[in-house]
This record gives sequence, structure tokens and C-alpha cells, in this order.
Amino acid sequence: MTRTQPSLVGTLLERRYRVDQLLARGGMSAVYRGLDTRLDRAVAIKIMDPRFADDRSFVDRFVREARSAAQLHHPNVVAVHDQGFDTPAGQDSGLAFLVMELVNGGTLRDLLDEQGQLDVSLALSVAEPVLAALAAAHTAGLVHRDVKPENVLIGRSGQLAGGVVKVGDFGLVRAVASAGTTSSSVILGTVGYLAPEQVATGDTTARSDVYSAGILLYEMLTGRLPYTGDTAISVAYRHVNDDVPRPSELRPDLPPVLDDLILRATRRDPEQRPADGGEFLAQLQAARAELGLQPVAVPVPPPPDGDRVSDVERTLPNIPAVQQNVPLGQQTMPVSGPRGTRAMTRAVPASPPPPAPPRAAPAAAPDEPRKPRDKRKLIALAVAGVLVLGGLIGAFAFILSDSKVTTTTVPKLAGLTQAEAGDQLRAAKLNPRYSQEFDNTVEANKVIKVDPAPGTTLDQDATVSVVVSKGKPKVPNIQVGTALDTATKAIQEQKLTVVQGTPEYSDTAPQGTVVSVSPAAGTPVDVGGQVTLVLSKGPEPLPPVPDVTGRSKDEAFQILKQAGFQPQDGGEEFSQTVPAGAVTRTDPGSGSPGTKKVKVYVSNAVQVPDVRYRPFDQAADLLKQAGLDVDRKGGDGNGHGHGGGFSFVLEQDPAPGSFVPKGTKVKIRGFGG
Repeated sequence: MTRTQPSLVGTLLERRYRVDQLLARGGMSAVYRGLDTRLDRAVAIKIMDPRFADDRSFVDRFVREARSAAQLHHPNVVAVHDQGFDTPAGQDSGLAFLVMELVNGGTLRDLLDEQGQLDVSLALSVAEPVLAALAAAHTAGLVHRDVKPENVLIGRSGQLAGGVVKVGDFGLVRAVASAGTTSSSVILGTVGYLAPEQVATGDTTARSDVYSAGILLYEMLTGRLPYTGDTAISVAYRHVNDDVPRPSELRPDLPPVLDDLILRATRRDPEQRPADGGEFLAQLQAARAELGLQPVAVPVPPPPDGDRVSDVERTLPNIPAVQQNVPLGQQTMPVSGPRGTRAMTRAVPASPPPPAPPRAAPAAAPDEPRKPRDKRKLIALAVAGVLVLGGLIGAFAFILSDSKVTTTTVPKLAGLTQAEAGDQLRAAKLNPRYSQEFDNTVEANKVIKVDPAPGTTLDQDATVSVVVSKGKPKVPNIQVGTALDTATKAIQEQKLTVVQGTPEYSDTAPQGTVVSVSPAAGTPVDVGGQVTLVLSKGPEPLPPVPDVTGRSKDEAFQILKQAGFQPQDGGEEFSQTVPAGAVTRTDPGSGSPGTKKVKVYVSNAVQVPDVRYRPFDQAADLLKQAGLDVDRKGGDGNGHGHGGGFSFVLEQDPAPGSFVPKGTKVKIRGFGG
């Protein structure tokens, strides 16, 4: 709304949408909090400036772009519920408006104004949902054309610790620019975020959105835009002539992987950028994983003040934001760079010649009769009237005939990108429905064919099926040990044929699972081409396990290794036949069909020493040193048996040489004392 436009608060649009509270305003529109009285639902209502309402090209484009935006259903896209045109009571002209999802919060611009440069984790946590929204739009054949902080909303969410990030105003800049301008003569968008091709030729594709999103990420990480200047032309043409500098020049602690990511996204050559929002998102997520950063909660900035003037209006307080048509070189703006959406002439127009001064009519002679001159004037007026009337009749007939045109022709789309095809179909007042196929000759994201065929006459708003190439299929990444059914399904989904090679032994892949794939994962292959799967026969069989029972642990390990096995420590156990430290058994046992790994178990038995005929005290000491307990009967316990008396052991149980568990009690019997 302009500052002179009467307040619309309290207005009921189309007998349904009540306008409540002004949230924000700019040179092109105003946004109000409103209520859908039919559904009793709070909504946001964007009302375009009344000066656009009388422009038929704007209204037509506005309706088409609103329909396209309404087809986007994604959690990070501001939902468009409805669009309309109404002339409220007391208003001089009609109002075009959009009814959208109400996002309670602020914008990314508010967050940047509040915090300056963002922490790396936070910047990536904002960029990911923005790119997810662009990816959804690009898949649907839509291009945003005006990615900037003002169009990134951060609202409260009852399910998340932080705010939810949403992108709005898809296609709106194109609708506004259609009002009295042409795409070949104006630059659309916000100058600080313009892709070079938008400045140079006016072309806009998914890669243009990628460039703008790269600038957005640059600004979040550094707190400023890469290009500034005193005029719009100086900023716009730096996008064309200069490479975006590394953000680490302003923030030296920035990881190189993010430096490289932003430089790839902002290459001047569109073909060197990620193809669309989805590819950019995948690269950003890979960079975040490489840095080991987890997503963080996005803080919700305070809601905007209803009296706040948008950046467009602040920059151009008394000039319409789109129809100003001021030569680009003559526009001025803050050194920090403009933030508002603008449509600017691409070339400085030639100055029009000054108007010729009016020619004074010669004065009539006093006695000269005036009747013939009056007669000629009447004839001229009559002729002019007839011409004007004829023109009006012709124009009226043209309007009537044009209003009766309800058919259109399918344009030729083969070879165009999906986004370009969507633009052409919508320009022809047709709706695209996309599908994807692999193709050996048409590169990815280019149109293969359409149905109905180009040149076919259809009713307006009919649907055209557009088949988009996925390029050559690529061999999927199949891990070692993948089940045959799973691997086959993954290959067939790529429209490739499975061939089984000669099975091989494998120590890592279970029998019947995949050992190797040929060609390697990621290799492009013609549609229907063969992919060879080699399956596992399990571990290679070995000779029977050798018998190492009774040998020392070290000797047993050496024998097993020489036979091709991998011996492992199985622990200790008791054996009545094997002395302590010697091998009791193996698992698998000796003579069994071998497997690579063999567990070796060692005896912890104690051999009972012979203490017969020894003095009692000496016998008890020997048994205790062997790890055995003593049950003693005999001897006086006063040193007899050490030369001081007749006291010694005559019997012991268990018998000498027996293998017993450690701690076993040995009975010793004798006489003395």
C-alpha cells in the first residue's frame, strides 16, 4: 500500500476474507493478518497496490502465478490458499490479493539485523530448509526469481525447539514485472542477489535461484553482501563482471569446504553451478556432514511491527517499485546495497527530444469572412469523430474476440530444462504434469517429449504431460554383503539388467550375498545395460584343524598359523588330564572341517605335589605355594618336623601328580607330636 492509500482494516474481501491487522507494507503490496470467515482460520492476506489492478497483463499473470504457487505443497514453502480480485465499498479501484498461510514470527532479515553474521551451524540450519523449498519448486518446474532474506520467514512451531523456516512469494516478482514492462527490457529481482544472467539477458532458471541462494548463504556467514555500490547499476554489473570473493576473506575462521561450496553456487557461468536447489542441498548436507555439525534450533525473530515500512519503500519513498522505468545508471541507493524487489531497465534509454513549442495561429483579418474556416473545422471534427468511433468499435470487437479465445497450442519443449518448459507452458495457459525417464542421449533435467505433441490445439488450463530426462542410468552403490534380491531391485530400478558372474569365496560376505559389482558404482550405463553381480560362496574351506592338545599356548598358535588359520584366545578351563598352561582343546575341534578362526583353550589345572615323608609344616607350605588348601591331621604345630621332633606326613589325598582345580583342599595325614 502506498502511504496515501486508505486503511483496509475491517474490509471484507469477496464476502469471505476479513482484513484485520497491518503486518508490513512496501512499494508493491501490503501484508495483513486476516481471517477466513468461512473456515474460521487465521490467514495472511497480501494485497497488491491498487495501481496494478487496472493492468490486465498483471492480473492475468498474477492469477497464473498464484495457481502455480498453490500447487507447491512442502513444509518449507508458505502455502497459498486462494487468490482473488475485489472492489470493496468505498474504494476507487479493484484490489488483487493472495490468501496465504499465516507464519507467526519474522523474517531472516530480522534475524540478520538482530545478530549480524550467524554461527556456521545456524547458517546451515537456515539454508537447508530454504534449499529444500527451492528443490520442491524446481522439481515442479517453478523458479522463484527473488531469493532474499525478506522472502525467508521464520515462524514458531509447536513441534520444534526452534522456529520453522519457510520461503514465500514464489513467482510474484514475475507477475508484478508484467505490469507495463517486458522481460527483455527490465531486470527483475533484488539487485544484491541477482544472478549474472538476470542482469545480462533476463534469463531465469533454477540455476539463477541457486546463485541467489549462494549469495544468501554468503550474507548469513559474513554479515554482508559480496557487492556494494553507490548505484544499482554498479552493484548489478559487478555480478556480471566479477567473481564472488571467498567469504573467508571477511571471516577467516570459515571452513574451506564452505568457501568452496559458496563459490560453486555463485559461478558466473550457470552451467558450473549446481543444477537446481536439490543438488545444492545435497552438496550443503555433505559439507555439514564433513564438518561434523548437527542442525541447531533456529531462533524466531520478533514479529514485525505493523507500521514498519519495507526496504523497497524505504529506498524509493515516492516512486513505484516496478513501473518507475528510471534508467539504471541514474538510480541511487544506499552503499550497503538495495534489499527491495525492483524491475529496472537493462539499458539506458536515449533521451527523448524536447517537445516542439506550440505554433501560434495567424491572426484573422478584421474583415475576413470566417465561415469557410468554420466549415472546414466542422468537417475535420466529423472525420476525426468517425475515426475515433471506428477505432473504438474495432478495439471493442478485438476485446470481444479475444475474450472468446479459449484454446491454445502446445509449444515445442524438447531440449528445454524442466523450469523453462514450465515457464513456456504457463505462458501458453497450460498446466504441466511432469514425469521422469532415463535416456541415453538427452542430458538430465532436459525435456524428452510432451503429450499431446507440440502444435496440438488444447483448451486453456488443460494439462500437458512432460517427460523429463534423468540422463543415463548410473550403477547404484551396492555394499558388500547385500542380499541378492535387494541388489537386483536397486539395479532394475535404474532400468539396468542384472547378470550374475562366477561366485567367489569371501571372508566378509555371507554365502549368497554380493561380493562385488561391475561396472563400479556411479558409472553411467545405457538404458538396459548389464551390471554384473558376483556372489559369495562363503569363506574358503581349509584343511582339518590340527591337534594341538597338550602343547603350550605359544606352540599351538604357531602350528595353527602355519596351517592357514587365525588362532584366538578362548580362555582357561579345568582339565583332569592336561597340566596348567597347556592346550585342552580347540573350537572347531581337531580334525573338524576348518574355518579361518580357531579358538584355543588352555588348562588352569594344578598338579598336586608329592609331600609324603616331609615334615608337616614343610608339606603345608608346598601345597599352599601350588595354590591348594591344606587339611592337616598330625604334627604338633610347634616346629616339630623341622629337626626338633618326630613328626612327618605319611598319606595325602588327592594322590601326588593328580590334576585338580586351583584351591582344592589336600588332606595330609601322619603322626608326631
